[in-house]
Amino acid sequence: MLNIDELKFNGHGLIPAIVVDAQSKKVLTLAYMNRESLEISIQEGRTCFWSRSRQELWRKGETSGNIQHIVDITADCDRDALMVTVNKEGPACHLGTDSCFNDKVFVNDGQPAPFSVEGLYALLQGRKETLPEGSYTTYLFQKGLDKILKKVGEESTEVIIAGKAEDKPETIYEIADLMYHVMVLMVEMGISVDDVMKELASRHVIDHKVKQERATGV
Repeated sequence: MLNIDELKFNGHGLIPAIVVDAQSKKVLTLAYMNRESLEISIQEGRTCFWSRSRQELWRKGETSGNIQHIVDITADCDRDALMVTVNKEGPACHLGTDSCFNDKVFVNDGQPAPFSVEGLYALLQGRKETLPEGSYTTYLFQKGLDKILKKVGEESTEVIIAGKAEDKPETIYEIADLMYHVMVLMVEMGISVDDVMKELASRHVIDHKVKQERATGV
């Protein structure tokens, strides 16, 4: 474990802190900490920064309620920058967006964008809003909830059939189909990826406690 004394604060006594979402791995914001705010962050388990504009300590979420619970803090190889991994409550940006990083400066069209569940979800949201002609997703949204639920049921059956046959490639294919249709359902019902991740995270904690209780015989 690295000691705070080993970190390299700049001439103003500050060190940049890159805040990352523990669930999505998305960069949320770039802020600064001084020694005091870092110590408070460690003691309280939630992010506390130094506001360069107001020249004062700034506990994230103190007024907005958008608290960031710290999972871990890691220094870079030069020990002059920090990566703070958090579980967040609400948006990270003061503009109300999930992340402060939204305005692209450059996009290399020659490079395919990396796939992500969040990216697929955003694409499906766009389909629901614009309903482009000829799109299968548009067709599903136009048909409505009953049709979407029917497809989820059909694809679930296909996964079971492929799995029972122990056909791994086919099972992967059918799981992908099922995930797609489930995400269409999520968009239709206004369920976000973050909603599902939080539910899974809560189950992980409960499961851990149950296992611990069984192991101790309680």
